[in-house]
Formats: sequence, structure tokens, C-alpha cells
Amino acid sequence: MLTVYGDLQSGNCYKIKLLLSLLGREHHWQHVDILKGESRSETYLAKNPNGKIPLLELEDGRVIAESNAILNYLAQGSDFLPDERYQRALILQWQFFEQYSHEPYIAVARYINKYLGLPAEREAEYRSKQEGGHRALAAMERQLAVSPFLTGDQFTIADISLYAYTHVAHEGGFDLSAYPAINTWLDVIAAMKGYTGMDGEA
Repeated sequence: MLTVYGDLQSGNCYKIKLLLSLLGREHHWQHVDILKGESRSETYLAKNPNGKIPLLELEDGRVIAESNAILNYLAQGSDFLPDERYQRALILQWQFFEQYSHEPYIAVARYINKYLGLPAEREAEYRSKQEGGHRALAAMERQLAVSPFLTGDQFTIADISLYAYTHVAHEGGFDLSAYPAINTWLDVIAAMKGYTGMDGEA
């Protein structure tokens, strides 16, 4: 059975849980508490030298790190990862966008607020993330205003990649009320068969 090492409250880990749930794929979830340093243990570092979560361990013991790499591996052969070359490039385009233009703002602001409790020494950093986060949300809004999903008419792992932190963006101080297309997109995904939330509930 597949084993996933992660924390469901982490958007990067939740991406994997959501895809596995939508696929109806059985797996074992091994919780890793990063605040307790569990991802820096010698045992974990032997599996992932980078010491980060999530990590996918295959049935034969091989491992794959980095959330979007894991998504691409798991989605192979499914409707969530089309074979057509251009569509695959668009998926990668949005996944790179997520890692470089979305997560560094929205996920980091959420981490400072939700995980750390917005300590005074990091409040300025938290505030500094707001403009970049709204810039990323505006880019998504423009795309979702002209197509139901990020790469067009088909729901793909590009949407899963961006859904993970967008649907909890309010926990990082981002008000989504000004983004109607994003809100419609969020509702459509949450209503999908096989959907699971961060709390593990459908």
C-alpha cells in the first residue's frame, strides 16, 4: 500500500490527500509533526534528505518528494492528467505558478498566522505577504472568469495544486469576497464526488 508522510493541515500535503480521495486510491497516512521536528529526524531524513513533507513512499520502498511531483505521478493514467502535450504544459505552468507566485505569499502568511499564532516579531513579514497573495489571486480570477478550470474545461491536478491553499486563504488574512470566479470554482471542487476536506470529511 502507498504511504504518505504529511500533515493534513499543510496545503502541500492536503493536495495529495485530495487527489487520492478523488481517485478512490487506498493508502496509509503517516502524520508528521513539523513543529516537533519530526521531519528532521534521522529516520525521516534517510527517506527525504530535504527534510520536508509531503513524501510518498511506494509499495516497493521507493520515495517521491515535492507535492506537485507526487501529484503528477499519482494522476498518471487518469482524467486529472490529460495525455495531450499542450494540456500537460498548461498544468505544469499553473503548478509552477503555484510554487513561485502563490504559495510564497498565501501559504507563508497562513503558516505565520495559523501555525505560529502571528507572533509580533513576524507581523511585518505577514503583512508584506498580502500584496503578492492578492496579485496571485487576481491572476487566478482572470483565468477562472473565462474557463471553469485553470487549464480550460477539464478539472486537472493544476486545480488541485491551487485549490489546496486557496480554499484556506482566509486563514492567512486574504478576503476572497472580491473574487467571484474563484469562489464558484471552490464550490464546484468541494461538491465533487470523492472530495475530502482538510479535516478528512467529505
